[in-house]
Amino acid sequence: MSNSAESPGTGSSPVRGRFRPVRVLTAAVFALAGLIFFTSFNTAKGTDIRTDASLLKLSDLIQERSHKNGRLDETNAALRNDVEALAERDDGSTKAEDAKLSALEVRSGTQKLTGEAITVTLNDAPPDATAKLPGYPEPQPDYLVIHQQDLQAVVNALWESGAKGIKVMDQRLISTSAVRCVGNTLILQGRVYSPPYKITAVGDPEKMQQALAASRAIQNYMVYVNVYGLGWKVTEDGTVTLPGYSGTVDLQYAKPVE
Repeated sequence: MSNSAESPGTGSSPVRGRFRPVRVLTAAVFALAGLIFFTSFNTAKGTDIRTDASLLKLSDLIQERSHKNGRLDETNAALRNDVEALAERDDGSTKAEDAKLSALEVRSGTQKLTGEAITVTLNDAPPDATAKLPGYPEPQPDYLVIHQQDLQAVVNALWESGAKGIKVMDQRLISTSAVRCVGNTLILQGRVYSPPYKITAVGDPEKMQQALAASRAIQNYMVYVNVYGLGWKVTEDGTVTLPGYSGTVDLQYAKPVE
């Protein structure tokens, strides 16, 4: 019996079933690519995932929630007026106690306030603004928009002047109000605003304007007004009536000291 079978190490015929790492690697690459394509298709759902449509939808959602919060504030204010009217019918309190409570409500900002007022208006600079004075660099985008500290500087100066009440845009400020900016938008008590920003304060107009002029933070802001064209306007409004704060007064993250 002749031995005609070739040994594994000789001959020209390939050995079947031999492990080929290159083919396995190629198959794995194609499988991974297919998984990526499927994931991309499933995420896009037939839309262009390179557009800013999702950002636009988020912006629309923020605006919708802001309008909703505004409507809820109005409803809350109406209900509060109804409750106060019912309480005044027969609450068992004396006239002195009622007067004290009324004074506290005025000081807390939950009641309307009428008096002499000024309004400060801040606005972004034109997007194509250039340096108006020699020796100053050409503006960065950050130089041309109103920042949180600019609004806070105005509010703080007005309080320091002895202002009896302050309204930012259409909302009354109280002790727990926080003036915050995200990007170039103002978020105040659950509602969103865009520039120009108007701050109205009731008090002594002369003292309030003096406090604005003496504020170092506002003096720094005025440099950007003069050099890059940020908006700044102060007007005396005569007698105005500020609205009462209409939001909730319940503390969520703090408790009064007993």
